[in-house]
Amino acid sequence: MRIKWFGHSSFLLTSEAGTRVLIDPYYKFLGYRMPVPVESDIVVVTHDHGDHNKVQAASGNYLLVNEPREYSREDVSISGFKTFHDKVNGKKRGPNIIFRFQLEGLTICHCGDLGHLLTEEQVRAIGKVDVLIVPVGGRMTLDGLEAVQVMRQLQATVAIPMHYSTKALGILGRIVFAKVDKFLKAAGQGTTEVNTLEVTKENLSSYAGVVTMQY
Repeated sequence: MRIKWFGHSSFLLTSEAGTRVLIDPYYKFLGYRMPVPVESDIVVVTHDHGDHNKVQAASGNYLLVNEPREYSREDVSISGFKTFHDKVNGKKRGPNIIFRFQLEGLTICHCGDLGHLLTEEQVRAIGKVDVLIVPVGGRMTLDGLEAVQVMRQLQATVAIPMHYSTKALGILGRIVFAKVDKFLKAAGQGTTEVNTLEVTKENLSSYAGVVTMQY
């Protein structure tokens, strides 16, 4: 499976069989730009905010995944779990959905704009995760320390941080989001930087720890 980061919270998962899963598409955001249109078989929206729900950035006869339930297409099975964008049950920023993707013997989890630690019930429902894609920038989502706690809650082998300040965001982005540094320090594990992550069940352990992706 190939994982590509489009900046912010947007990723493209491509299975060995060629099934393309676009997550949290946008057009432009604080210096990031999507390479639109993105040919997709599945388009996933974790919550209905403008920097996550621009499904028009996708093309193709895709399946829209935007509810906390079960979906499947081709070789990809998806489960959605209801969470919140804040620590007060959505009263500030509304609901959020964590999506779990199962393909090629791997379990990938995208946390969307998760704003709180998981309950024991949520941890049991989601189960152990091979690759966890988690926000770390704070303010509107988990911060770095909280993201590490979620990483440990789900026993993730690999964690990919998202939703944090990068050079692409400029001054405003650096004000809005924290850098990834606090997360990396708290994780206390090896870090691998890649442009595109090619991960399989067989080579997963070689990426154990944190994988940071280039925009």
